[in-house]
Amino acid sequence: MLKLLLLLLWTWTSCALVRVPLKRVRSIRSQLRADGVLEEFLKEHRPDMFNRRYAQCFPLGTQSLRLGRSSEKIYNFMDAQYYGEISLGTPAQNFSVVFDTGSSDLWVPSTYCVSQACASHRRFKAFESTSFRHDGRTFGIHYGSGHLLGVMARETLKIESLIALNQEFGESVYEPGSVFVRSKFDGVLGMGYPSLAEILGNPVFDNMLAEKVVEEPIFSFFLSRTTSSGTPAGELLLGGKDEALYSGPINWIPVTAKGYWQIRMESVAVQGAITLCPRGCQAIVDTGTSLISGPTADIIILHQLIGATPTNIGEFLIDCLRMSSLPHVTFVLGGTEYTLTAEQYVKKEMLGDKEFCFSGFMAADIVSPEGPLWILGDVFLTEFYSIFDRGQNRVGLAFAKHPA
Repeated sequence: MLKLLLLLLWTWTSCALVRVPLKRVRSIRSQLRADGVLEEFLKEHRPDMFNRRYAQCFPLGTQSLRLGRSSEKIYNFMDAQYYGEISLGTPAQNFSVVFDTGSSDLWVPSTYCVSQACASHRRFKAFESTSFRHDGRTFGIHYGSGHLLGVMARETLKIESLIALNQEFGESVYEPGSVFVRSKFDGVLGMGYPSLAEILGNPVFDNMLAEKVVEEPIFSFFLSRTTSSGTPAGELLLGGKDEALYSGPINWIPVTAKGYWQIRMESVAVQGAITLCPRGCQAIVDTGTSLISGPTADIIILHQLIGATPTNIGEFLIDCLRMSSLPHVTFVLGGTEYTLTAEQYVKKEMLGDKEFCFSGFMAADIVSPEGPLWILGDVFLTEFYSIFDRGQNRVGLAFAKHPA
């Protein structure tokens, strides 16, 4: 009888459905604006803009963060707004990470890191863990501002009640640039396919699938628009989906390339009239990017259609008084239209005592064997509940239920 009870207990705990609360912070670009970088430029070069109310867009052609081994691999989690908690080691050491569907590696700062960024973040102390296993390999990831370097290891990983044993991860020892200093998260937990990984071995979710610790081979994201102080800004659900967080049917879209969560997008329409990528194009569903990006030629047209005007530093500005007249932008995925209004793709922000708004569209030329890629980041995913199905290699989208 005792053996039977133990077996039942093991079966119940070995396959779990786990909710990971997510926190939201302003993106790195927003923090730079708050620090006065943009404000000082505008006061010096475009003082007229402080006499009117304008909307602002992210810089055209901002360099994406890329992995070194392939021009098709990108990282853009520096603009991520949503992150959650994990722990590594025995006893547990806690870290905040971006759960990033646009990458596949797990890394956190090492206690031996020499960069300024590491001093302001939690660092992994291998010598304090009894479950630590040294790997012996090194890794490097190329970013627009430099080259992140580190050493690899294996450790016990815990996400809420889920435990993954012998998990490969990277300890960063050099983090370039000031952008890492400004980030609120310590590291990144990639949730893409194994082929996207720089660090050889199973990504975290693959390891969980191999160890059969999740109920189903899926995970899902709900990203909220706004939250009150102390309230989670969203949720990652490992092993399932939550019907209370979305409405209507789920639209399942097949993955076209198993690296990113890459799908086919039929078209992008502006006010139902002007169509971008009319013959179809490829898109990445990416929780690690706060923006929606597309090929430069298409984004230039899109900005023209919404009346955006560029500055010398690549910012695009729109008169905020025109918000009600800005066109809708519709993405057609799996035969279903997903429409964003101006209130959803333009965000308001205060610079000094003046109100500005910023666009959620950015130009980024990303090459893949299937053609140029769009990125459907958090501006898109905030409006739609997203489900990532590794069992059937598909992405599900449904309308997110936000409080009125």
